[in-house]
Amino acid sequence: MLALSRKKGDSLIINNNIEVTILEVKGEQVKIGITAPKQVPVYRKEVYSQIQAANKEAMETATPNDLKGIV
Repeated sequence: MLALSRKKGDSLIINNNIEVTILEVKGEQVKIGITAPKQVPVYRKEVYSQIQAANKEAMETATPNDLKGIV
């Protein structure tokens, strides 16, 4: 993991096309802004984990007919 110190208004660039900007710092809370191409999904980790769990459950309960054309 890369750990960086940033101040309000500072940004960092990921992969030449994703910009993460520190918008606000209040106590222990930091507000960030993310600018990324529309085809790049951006999720909070807890939401991403829920999506992954739902996808895993769907695959485990799927019948062979449900999977036609997917694999």
